[in-house]
Order: sequence, then C-alpha cells, then structure tokens
Amino acid sequence: MHLFNPRMTFALIGTLLAIVAAMMLLAVGVAVYYGEDWQSLLLSSGITLAVGALLYLPNLKNSNRDVRKRDGFLIVALGWVAMSMLGSLPFALTGAIDNIVDAIFETVSGFTTTGATILTDIEGQAKSILFWRSMTHWIGGMGIIVLTVAILPLLGVGGMQLFIAESPGITPDKLHPRITGTAKRLWFIYFALTAAEAIALYVAGMGWFDAINHAMATMATGGFSTKNASIAAFSSPAIHYIITIFMFLAGVNFTLLYFGFSGRIKQLRQNEEFRVYSWNTLIFSAVVALVLIIFQSYSIEEGIRGGFFTVISIMTSTGFVTENYLLWPNFLIFLIFVLFFSGGSTGSTAGGIKVMRHIIMIKNSFLELKRQIHPNAIIPVRFNNRAVPQNITNTVAAFVLIWLTVFFIGSFVMSMFGLDFMSAVGSVTATLGNIGPGLGSVGPVDNFAHIPAGGKLFLSFLMLLGRLEMFTVLILFMPYFWQRR
Repeated sequence: MHLFNPRMTFALIGTLLAIVAAMMLLAVGVAVYYGEDWQSLLLSSGITLAVGALLYLPNLKNSNRDVRKRDGFLIVALGWVAMSMLGSLPFALTGAIDNIVDAIFETVSGFTTTGATILTDIEGQAKSILFWRSMTHWIGGMGIIVLTVAILPLLGVGGMQLFIAESPGITPDKLHPRITGTAKRLWFIYFALTAAEAIALYVAGMGWFDAINHAMATMATGGFSTKNASIAAFSSPAIHYIITIFMFLAGVNFTLLYFGFSGRIKQLRQNEEFRVYSWNTLIFSAVVALVLIIFQSYSIEEGIRGGFFTVISIMTSTGFVTENYLLWPNFLIFLIFVLFFSGGSTGSTAGGIKVMRHIIMIKNSFLELKRQIHPNAIIPVRFNNRAVPQNITNTVAAFVLIWLTVFFIGSFVMSMFGLDFMSAVGSVTATLGNIGPGLGSVGPVDNFAHIPAGGKLFLSFLMLLGRLEMFTVLILFMPYFWQRR
C-alpha cells in the first residue's frame, strides 16, 4: 500500500488552479470594460490554466480516486500555496506590484482572507487589479467553507470533527446526503448574501464597482477595500450599518445560516456557539459604544455605530476600518487586542481561534476543578447538550496551545526584523488571526509595506498557518508524516 496518492493529489490541485484561472477571466472583463491592461491579466490566466492542466491531465487518467488522510493534508496545504503563487501573477505582470515578495504577500493575504496590504495608494491602482484583490478574498472565503465541511472533519484537526459529529444540524447527511450537495448549498448561500449586500450598498449610495468589491470582501471576512481609508471613506451611516450586519452574518456558521434562511430558526437558537457569538458581539460592542459616548464625546448614534462596526470587524477577522482605534483609551485598545484572539464561528469565513474552541476550553477548565474534588468521576465536556469525546477535547486544547505558542514565537521573530514590541505583536496577531489591521506601525491607518522582505514572507506563512487550522500545515514538517509507520 502506497503512502500517498500523488496522482489524485496533483489532479485536485490542478482543478483548484483551473478555478483560479477562470476567476482571473472576470478580472480580464473588468480591464476590458475600463480600458486597462487586459493582456497581462489574460496571460496570467493562461499561465495558471496551463499549470493546472499539466497537473490535472497526466494524473487523472488511471489514477486511484481514493483520497486518504495524508493526501488531504497535502491537497489543502499545497493547494493554497499553489493558488497564492500563481494568483500573484496579475499583480506582477501588470506592474501593479513590482516586487515579487510584495506580490506574494498581497496574494496570500487575499486568499487567506486576511486583508493585510502592502499597497500605499490603493485608489491609484487599476480597477481590474482592485477587483482581482477582492476576488482572491471571495475565492478564499468560500474555499474555507467547503474545506471545513468536506475535508477538515475527515482529517480530524483542531476539533473540526464537531462539525459533523456533535453540532445539531451540522452533519452533512442532515443538510444533504452528499458532500457535493452540501457544498453547493453553501455556495448558494455565500453567493446570495454577496449579491444581497452589493445591492444594499448600491442603494445606500455606493457605486456598483465599490459595492461589488466590498460585498465580496465582507462575506469572505477579508477586509480589502477599494479606498485608502477603508470604509471610513464612505460617510453614509447606512453603508456602515449594512456592512456591520453582513460582517456579523459572515461570522456565523454557514450551515446554520442555511437552516435559518430555510425557516428553521430553532436550529440557530439552540446552537451554543451561535448564542455565545451573539452575546459576545452585543456585550463587547455595547461596552465600546458606552466608552466612546461617555469619554470620547461621540454622539449616541456615532458611538453605537463605531462600537458595533469595530468590534464585529475584529471579532470576525474582517478588518474593515471606520475608526482609528489606536486613538481610543488604553483599556479599549487592550479590549481590541483581546478580540484579536476571539474569531467567529466554526464553519464561517472568519479566522481566529473560533468561539467553539473557547467554549470547550473554558468548560473543560472549570470541569477540571470539579474533577479535583471527584477524581474518580467521569465528567465529560458538553457542547450543544452532547458529550464531547475526550480525544476532541484534547485536540482543541492542543490547537489553542500551539496557536499561542506560534503567536509568542512569531512575535519574537518579528522583533528580530526590527519591529517595536507593539508592532511585532500586532503584526503576528493580525496575520495569524487573519484579521488585517493590527497594532503599532501596522494599525488601522497603516499598512505592511515597511516590513522587510523576510518579515513579509514569514507573515505570509503565518497567514496560511492561521487560515488552514494550524495542524494542516504544521504536520507536513513532522518526520513521521512522511514515514510508513
């Protein structure tokens, strides 16, 4: 029995690249419409398609269609790397970004829905390039949903087994008897919400181009904007509220959204992660709003709008900006920093540690105190009124520990590249959590252009690490992954 199934692995990666190439053609259409450099974009699409075909065609015929666990890890990690490398071609070939490291950083940031940018004059870029930036978000966002439903539960990483084993209504057979059916339904929800937001933003006063780009970035919880000032460039409160609502929705488990839109509201109310996510959003937003109103002289409406927008943007790892939160009181900045570690719901496009893991970790910690009094008692952690298997609890604990370890090591590494303490910590939390804006010199009104090339490559690795649930990437560096026994 072979250790891997390389033919099927390469064939599937080739399929991913073919999809990316097809999406590039949409950017070609935008370039033609606005009279921009469409030839370079078409060449980028052609190269990507050619590489995809070279991987797909020779390997599909007579290949074993069985995708094993080890193959899954390779497909996920190598697929995202391949998409990021070839996805940087539009930036490089059009001359929008003349540094290959910067082009890779921008592309990785797009596909991982991080939203950290090296562009210093976003509004000076061609519209087709801005559209491709937003498209990388949109592709990566839905890719994560399908990845979460179809692959990660099978790999058993980071407690994702709960996605099919422990949460009511989340098992694929309850949504549709086949994984492909599940993916199609989630794609429909994703597309419908993107279209609905684009229409709403247009009605609220955005032009169609800006509305479509910001809708794609919102539903992917990405954060790339067509404006230098991000959402602060739009003075309309209606625009801010629309984006706030859709950011919140993007941070919800998409399978639960499917049930909600199908009229099964009970599924939402009974889901423990959704309840905690909603209450966290309400409480933290209210605290920030009150402080802004009382201590920062915001009007009631401005305080509520700024508080909810900023908290939801950070919690869902979207990273859109209407306020420079570094100018707020120190304890609010600390609160924002805490939210960097939160994340949205499992099965959403949001990054971060995820609410589900926090729930399990907190419950297990309190139960450990109880176990000290009753050492012989079997007291399982319960999630959604179901006992969580011990192996999943252990996996979640390991995930959180590794996440924090990478955070500390990453902060140390970034300090070695010359960043001050606040900027080093901020850059790592912003990229590992796929948030976008951070603290210090990478705050909400700054960018990542000043970071050395080595630092950008390292942060690109952190973006992939955070987006692909840690274990999926790190396990490839373990010697036993490549051994038969």
